[in-house]
Amino acid sequence: MIQEIYIGGRNVGPRHKPFIIAEMSGNHNQSLERALAIVDAAAYAGADAIKLQTYTADTMTLPGAFTIEDEASLWKGRELYDLYKEAHTPWKWHKPIFERAKALGMLAFSSPFDETAVDFLESLGAPAYKIASFENTDHPLIRKVAATGKPVIISTGAATVSELDEAVRVLRAAGCLQFILLKCTSTYPATPANTNLVTIPHMRDLFGVQVGLSDHTMGIGVPVAAVALGATVIEKHFTLSRADGGVDSAFSLEPDELRSLVIETERAWEALGYVQYGVQKAEEKSRLFKRSVYVAKDVNAGDMFTRENIRIIRPGLGLAPKFFEDLLGKPAKQDIKAGTPLSWDLV
Repeated sequence: MIQEIYIGGRNVGPRHKPFIIAEMSGNHNQSLERALAIVDAAAYAGADAIKLQTYTADTMTLPGAFTIEDEASLWKGRELYDLYKEAHTPWKWHKPIFERAKALGMLAFSSPFDETAVDFLESLGAPAYKIASFENTDHPLIRKVAATGKPVIISTGAATVSELDEAVRVLRAAGCLQFILLKCTSTYPATPANTNLVTIPHMRDLFGVQVGLSDHTMGIGVPVAAVALGATVIEKHFTLSRADGGVDSAFSLEPDELRSLVIETERAWEALGYVQYGVQKAEEKSRLFKRSVYVAKDVNAGDMFTRENIRIIRPGLGLAPKFFEDLLGKPAKQDIKAGTPLSWDLV
């Protein structure tokens, strides 16, 4: 039995609608006003949580350490230190963002990228922690997060099975049993073809924990499919408008899309139900419209039933169609008007 997780007053698990996380990342474009507007829009769309990233350029890398040369990257040519300097969320913004989310009935938490970030987020009463894909091999950070006693969500992008197994073992050894893995493809954007959602139930069974999806594809089709495969958490990058630009805007949802995601993933979850055969209570009235055997032409007593004077039609008030062949050649016991449902007492 997969354990339910309790995050800030919300139960997360197969028996509950998907837990939807709107990832702000650097889409605030270095404006606190815009950051708060993103919180408002996420809450209005129905997200369960807004997620930040807590780091500085200095806690991520060193000046001049690396320049992105990948021709396919959204950030080709950018120096890594400068990119993080542009994308980071100033730590002094965290408190007003957390408070705005709380006022709107939405959770706020973050991905810490070093131990000082964990201490800072603890001071804000963060209800959970997220370990990003590129940090899922950072065992000291994972231990630090586990030591808080809060639920942990870990993205699994760009990791081998053995690396994931090590991360899970580190969490459990540190006493953290409340954690969720997120299937993730660490390309930006990702494509449906490299998302491989069938990994979700396999990963759930392999590690015995809930599995969700951290999704970088465009649109909402992939998350809906993930829920159908058992994902309990969906994380998507979120912005007010892709046209406004920003480091992650190209693969982020806009407000109307996030609202659709909330609605459609909940519908997918509701539709899962349970293994069911037979006639549901809601279907009972519909059985009237199944087919049955009717007299199609007036029949006199003693006349034989033929393909010309009886037919299989709707509604289902007569004998079941499976008896049609048995009725052919049998005599009518009495006169029968066309339009009469055939029953055994007439044969």
